[in-house]
Amino acid sequence: MSVVPADDRSEQKGEIGEDPILGYRALPAVSDEMLDRDGQIRPVWQNLIGSLSRLSESELMERFARADRYLRDAGVFYRSYGGQGSAERNWPISHVPVLIDEKEWQKVSEGLIQRAELLEKVVADIYGENRLVRDGILPPALVASNPEFLRPLVGIKPLSGYHLHFCSFEIGRGPDGNWWVLADRTQAPSGAGFALENRVATTRAFSDIYGESHVHRLASFFGAFRDALQAQKRYPDDRIAVLTPGPANETYFEHAYIARYLGFMLLEGEDLTVVNGRVMVRTVAGLKPVSVLWRRLDAPYADPLELNQNSHIGTPGMVEALRAGSVTIVNGLGSGILETRALLAFTPAMSRHLLGEELKLPSIATWWCGQKSERQHVAENIEQMVIGPAYSRAPFFDDNGQSVLGAARKAEKHSLESWLEAQGPRLVGQEAVTLSTTPAYVNGRLMPRPMSLRVFAARTEQGWQIMPGGFARIGSGDDVAAIAMQAGGTAADVWIVSDRPVEKPTLLPPEESFSRNMPGSLPSRAADNLFWLGRYIERAEGALRILRSWHRRYAEAADAEQPLLADVSRYLESVDIDMTKAVPLPLIRNIDSAIYSASNIRDRFSPDGWLALNDLAKTARRFHEGVQHGDDAAHALTVLLRKLAGFAGLVHENMYRFTGWRFLSIGRYLERGLHMTRLLGHMSGPDAPDGALDMLLEIGDSVMTHRRRYNVNTARLTVTDLLALDPLNPRSILFQLNEIRTEVEQLPHPYGTGQMSALDREAMRLHSGLAVMTPEGMTDDIYQRLEAEMEKFSDLLGRTYFG
Repeated sequence: MSVVPADDRSEQKGEIGEDPILGYRALPAVSDEMLDRDGQIRPVWQNLIGSLSRLSESELMERFARADRYLRDAGVFYRSYGGQGSAERNWPISHVPVLIDEKEWQKVSEGLIQRAELLEKVVADIYGENRLVRDGILPPALVASNPEFLRPLVGIKPLSGYHLHFCSFEIGRGPDGNWWVLADRTQAPSGAGFALENRVATTRAFSDIYGESHVHRLASFFGAFRDALQAQKRYPDDRIAVLTPGPANETYFEHAYIARYLGFMLLEGEDLTVVNGRVMVRTVAGLKPVSVLWRRLDAPYADPLELNQNSHIGTPGMVEALRAGSVTIVNGLGSGILETRALLAFTPAMSRHLLGEELKLPSIATWWCGQKSERQHVAENIEQMVIGPAYSRAPFFDDNGQSVLGAARKAEKHSLESWLEAQGPRLVGQEAVTLSTTPAYVNGRLMPRPMSLRVFAARTEQGWQIMPGGFARIGSGDDVAAIAMQAGGTAADVWIVSDRPVEKPTLLPPEESFSRNMPGSLPSRAADNLFWLGRYIERAEGALRILRSWHRRYAEAADAEQPLLADVSRYLESVDIDMTKAVPLPLIRNIDSAIYSASNIRDRFSPDGWLALNDLAKTARRFHEGVQHGDDAAHALTVLLRKLAGFAGLVHENMYRFTGWRFLSIGRYLERGLHMTRLLGHMSGPDAPDGALDMLLEIGDSVMTHRRRYNVNTARLTVTDLLALDPLNPRSILFQLNEIRTEVEQLPHPYGTGQMSALDREAMRLHSGLAVMTPEGMTDDIYQRLEAEMEKFSDLLGRTYFG
């Protein structure tokens, strides 16, 4: 059924995993997207359907597996929330794309461009002249009582001249072929990065079909938007950043992906500060200006000083910077008011008032129950209605946690009318409509499933541009409520197909305009996470080497109480590693800590490195439960060491040698130095049990080197010389301190005075103090003092660059 506005006021927070759709029904008998009004397969579908029909089930499964493998290897996930908290879930792709003809898409695009222009004028009016309220087009309560109306923003004109730069729209098609707008997304629209990954995964499955189809590419859309943001920079050295709530956010993967794809910084609120009305990012080279922020957190959380004082993810003074005209925020703070569900009831009138024209794409029919006649209409037609919150985009639930469907209220007329009367301004009624279906591959065959599209609009230097595609949310069954991915729905790529060859744009610059840009300044938080990533990885490796040596000897004697094994067990307990399990839990916690540090810098972390790190954690957990002490454990720990070496190799071979690399390396060198210092202090003294020196060489991976360099059996002085004082042994303490001093010399000077910093002096003092030592002078007291000085150095590094 098509939707026609009931009157001038009758139109229509969910994000990726939420369900913003209140009242839709699916028509499961046929796949409406495939068929035209005469019941024939649309020409745009014929090539794909014909190709699929020629594939066997095993061939099709193999293609789908390629797509799934790509998404796993790329680490694509969204965060699912439930009774057990939140968890990362693999991106739920529906492998069969949705196909739309280019000519039809052109009409949809025209309607969405008109809508984006209208929304810009509406939000500008709400925070400006307020003509819509003054002229009686918009009820005052929908603004004044709206939690998304941010009063501190009233009267502030955006630096760019626009409140909106990037929008998304939920749209749906009825069985009659007409499109509607189901919801507007202007707060911090999500999904554009997932649309890109959907496209890559789908083309892995159907590369041959995609190659011979004239499908519009997505790169030009992102390139045009990137250029538009670049044009908003006030000064050439200003930064552009994606502002994220952090790794716990549902769509954090996308934030990191988009930042990496477009070459922007990925920042959290704590990375920023406002100085003299300017937004600055804390970097290891000092404060640097940021003039464009692509905001991915809800506006009220952006500034705890003037907006939500309970926010822990914002930046105090952000509104002040907007008043000063020093920063462009995409989208502008306060634009979330446009997502108010009740505004859809007034969209046609606002379009006529502000644009002087009718809407090209109607919204779902909506009635705001704050007005008597609309409230009466909702009550009289309650069986065809779904009731939802007026000021929110989320579904409404009653006192029992049940969604409020109009049909359930039909037999309670008195109760219904009283409820609408009492709660009217907080409620809207929306017509329960029918969504078209699209083919999805279910249990070995194509099945019709309800579908809505998420489409993206970007303001470019040439005006609004609509992404040629987006992604479709596919229901897991006939129930449209299951479109939400939190409820088991999936996401499909959307192909806009032309009848002629299309351009194949790229984000790469033409060869004649080649230039080399130096990497941007490293945010202090990113440096902190890289430093601790290095430390946790090296800490895990040190524990693995000790544990493997312990289990090798246990396998020979099967006696954990023999002096050497008992002594090493006591050492392990002193660093919080118990031997209850062959692969102990603290080891896994170190790996998990490394993953957490890496997750905070996903925009700077390669997909290969991320996969290797997660594979290491998965293997360690499996061994934790199923490995016995002795040979079995020694073998398992060797496997983990090889995986860890693989990860270290990926980082060493692939990471660009810039500031971030230096902090990661300093973390590794420092932790390795601490590890060897503690071991030598514990196991090389005159009271050390028999076999301790040989075990030290094994842990330090220096057995062969010792045999070549010293013509004597292992002795305290030779082991001390090799593992503590040899500048050429990559496992020695002196080697680590030498590398630390070298890396510190290359770090940016945070104060810019030209003098040697306290950190430089400490690194040099540490190195020179050990370099003049002899093996005879290395006592337990010296090792303890050296350990304390290295910990002091770590604290000084943190105060210098991470504070």
